[in-house]
Amino acid sequence: MNEPGTVVLHLLVRGRVQGVGYRGWSEHEATRLGLQGWVRNRVGGAVEIVVAGPAEHVEAFVAACRRGPFRARVDDIAIDQATARELEHRRPGERFSV
Repeated sequence: MNEPGTVVLHLLVRGRVQGVGYRGWSEHEATRLGLQGWVRNRVGGAVEIVVAGPAEHVEAFVAACRRGPFRARVDDIAIDQATARELEHRRPGERFSV
């Protein structure tokens, strides 16, 4: 995944984001936007996401993550650049893994 214009970001979402469907919601949003990546819960209550795709789609995904699903409350999102290598944590054959 080294296509021109491709962005890979690592997000750490904090707030009330576990137990409210945030992971499934983020998978749906990423799929809707044609993105690749993965999402998982972290010890301590955060949700970790690696997402990759065209810059404008990744930006739209991040904006959606700031709102989250209906029952979530997003307090903070730490965003860092990531590498395509971090996409290797996906399950084989999946574009976006939960």
